[in-house]
Amino acid sequence: MEKVYYVYLLANKRNGTLYAGMTNDPARRVYEHKSGATDGFSKRYRVKRLVYVEQMYDVNVAIAREKRIKKYPRAWKISLIEETNPTWRDLYEEILG
Repeated sequence: MEKVYYVYLLANKRNGTLYAGMTNDPARRVYEHKSGATDGFSKRYRVKRLVYVEQMYDVNVAIAREKRIKKYPRAWKISLIEETNPTWRDLYEEILG
């Protein structure tokens, strides 16, 4: 079975604070953000809404994409989100399948 990796963006509200991350288990990882299970940026700024997800099959590509997204300007990240999620709805339930 092929491994799948996900690069994602969380927000605390529309046009609010953004957080970029990468995981191989988005349901678990986003749940950790939502529940405040781990200390850090997302807990401090209440960044819990999954607004963007990309899927890839190479861990190195996923890590590089996450790093690139983190370096891009905020306006670019907002455009990326709004291309596929113009209402900034929480995609968490959709990834649970």
